[in-house]
Amino acid sequence: MNKGIVVREYILTTVGLFITALGLDMFLIPNGIAAGGVSGLSMILSHLTSIPVGIWMYILNAILFTIAFITIGFDFSAKTIYSTFMLNFFVDLFDRIVPIWKYAPPYIEGEVDHILAVLFGVMLTAIGMAITFSQNSSTGGTDIIARIFNKYFGTAIGTTLMIVDFVIGFSSAFSFGVEKAMYAILAIIINGMMIDFVLHGIEMSSKVIIFSEKSDKVIDFILNELKRGATKIPSIGAYTGKEKILILTVVRRRELAELIHFLRRVDPKAFVIIGEVRQVLGEGFREINKAL
Repeated sequence: MNKGIVVREYILTTVGLFITALGLDMFLIPNGIAAGGVSGLSMILSHLTSIPVGIWMYILNAILFTIAFITIGFDFSAKTIYSTFMLNFFVDLFDRIVPIWKYAPPYIEGEVDHILAVLFGVMLTAIGMAITFSQNSSTGGTDIIARIFNKYFGTAIGTTLMIVDFVIGFSSAFSFGVEKAMYAILAIIINGMMIDFVLHGIEMSSKVIIFSEKSDKVIDFILNELKRGATKIPSIGAYTGKEKILILTVVRRRELAELIHFLRRVDPKAFVIIGEVRQVLGEGFREINKAL
């Protein structure tokens, strides 16, 4: 891979980890909201032992990587190892060495609104994690547990991760109380939705299939107005037996409204099939070497 691309990926990964650590240290950790993952488990253990959260993250990740090496072989990329321990470093840095402002006493007066703590903490961690994931990086941690279960029990990695996060969230009730555990579960749910939105929602595209009597005009509009590509596919109507042109194109979400408005004006009887697509790779969209 090109060195420039590698350097850029590591820089963006570091930025994502930095933002994630801010969300943890400013909002979630000081309020005892253990929103899953190694960080959540470290919060529980820190509360029980008084050992800082960052130190527990180092310990737990070291144990998990050792177990992974023994059970499934050391098949983790250098970027995953870097991401895992760099996140630990940032969390520990902002927690103990270079303390930053926190949404908690004594930095604020009065009572903490835990809903705000969840929303802002999750917003930062989700944005940071989405940036990290977009560079084909992983923060290790509970991912290792999921991979072990996948190898020996055939369970889906995503399902196992969700279960592990929920178990950690529920377990936080023993350290921080039932109410904090409920906030933790809420944070876990919102975090998953936010990561997915940041990764895919903003760039969501639509696949559009059009049957129109004005196919030439539709294609001209797609090519020259929307500046998108289109494919003409010869087809035969099953009921009428007539030959028609099926138009296939992919457009951004904002361009879809323009296309529908044009069809409504030019050919109100057009038959249109619209489907959301997770990613589009290639010219005019995301470069394939930047794909997840």
